[in-house]
Amino acid sequence: MLSLHTQSVEDVSVVECTGRIVQSDSAFALRDAVMAQEDARIILLDLSGVSAIEGGGLGMLIFLRRWAYDHDIRFKLFNPTKPVSDRLEMANSLQGFEIVTPDEMLAILGPLHMRSAA
Repeated sequence: MLSLHTQSVEDVSVVECTGRIVQSDSAFALRDAVMAQEDARIILLDLSGVSAIEGGGLGMLIFLRRWAYDHDIRFKLFNPTKPVSDRLEMANSLQGFEIVTPDEMLAILGPLHMRSAA
């Protein structure tokens, strides 16, 4: 089962994923959550809570990367777990994704949180 939580600050959306992306219903739920962020300039997909990803999930990530590109949205993966990184690497898909570090995540979100708190 996959749990999704979305938070938006200005033109940056963070989609937090928890669970497994191994069945088509999880992949489609992920698609719907990400595509609902069509007004964002940047979508950060937080994969720190994902314990497993399989073919349908990998295919959906590739689809979402292309969808974001077509909509002039920067699509970034944040903190993929080792099983997810290994699976992306095994599928030769890792190179096509921009993976942000915690420092880069703070650089993106930090100024936005400061503005929203003011």
